[in-house]
Amino acid sequence: MTNPPSPSLSDLRREIDDIDEQVHGLLMKRGDIIDRLISVKKTQEVGSAFRPAREAEMMRRLVQRHRGMLPLDTVESIWRVIIATFTYVQAPFSVHADLSAGESAMRDSARFHFGFTVPFAAHFSAEAAVDAVAKSKGDLALVSASSSRTPWWTALEPAAAPKIIARLPFVERADHPAATPVFVVSRVAADAMVTEVEMWSVRVSGWNADVARALSPLAEIIAVPDTSSDGAALLVSVPKSVAKTSGLDKIKAALVAAGASVRSSALVGGHATRYTVAPNGGSKK
Repeated sequence: MTNPPSPSLSDLRREIDDIDEQVHGLLMKRGDIIDRLISVKKTQEVGSAFRPAREAEMMRRLVQRHRGMLPLDTVESIWRVIIATFTYVQAPFSVHADLSAGESAMRDSARFHFGFTVPFAAHFSAEAAVDAVAKSKGDLALVSASSSRTPWWTALEPAAAPKIIARLPFVERADHPAATPVFVVSRVAADAMVTEVEMWSVRVSGWNADVARALSPLAEIIAVPDTSSDGAALLVSVPKSVAKTSGLDKIKAALVAAGASVRSSALVGGHATRYTVAPNGGSKK
């Protein structure tokens, strides 16, 4: 039996052109649906259309179904830009970034996750970025999720203030092109929030290295010394596994057991559990 002839280079290029046309057509079809969504939800009247819980689920599905030679970095970036751009079409917003922790890294994170259509505003402190969001309807702020010179999160304590709504990158892996950990601060609808990890602003007295070591197995913490006392302002990430048992109470108990005392605490947001991709290509939540 004669084998069918191999496709020519021109045949393969025509196939690629057909696929490109289909991809473009689907993007335009997605835009038509977003246009109908705006009419149904009247999104333009209520501010930001950002939906952290839905976005986290979309990104989990993307990673789980991905296969083939196309790098996951490329697929993730394409989808992030699609999501951000169509969100911007629904309700225009800007990204305010604190560049004090490193300008190039923060710009890389902003462009990888939100593309070039969404306006970018540079600030030189986390407080300035958060304040800009507080004065807006639906803008976002990007601030460092690993360190801070000042307790910017205390501005999120009032009920009407913006909150931490996400932590990026959501998909974590070795050599991520936008690996700088950042928190996203914004105003979103209560039903759009995701609190698989709760974010708490905690002020303590008696803060020292021993207290920090006692808390490290329980949660990620950013600590800024309180110069007016022997205390500190903490931004504490309480994972769902802890929150299921006693939540912040477990953190407070560990603080007291280590010799510190809690002066105040306030919930300042939450985010999805990060999705980690192992070096061998496997994945785990």
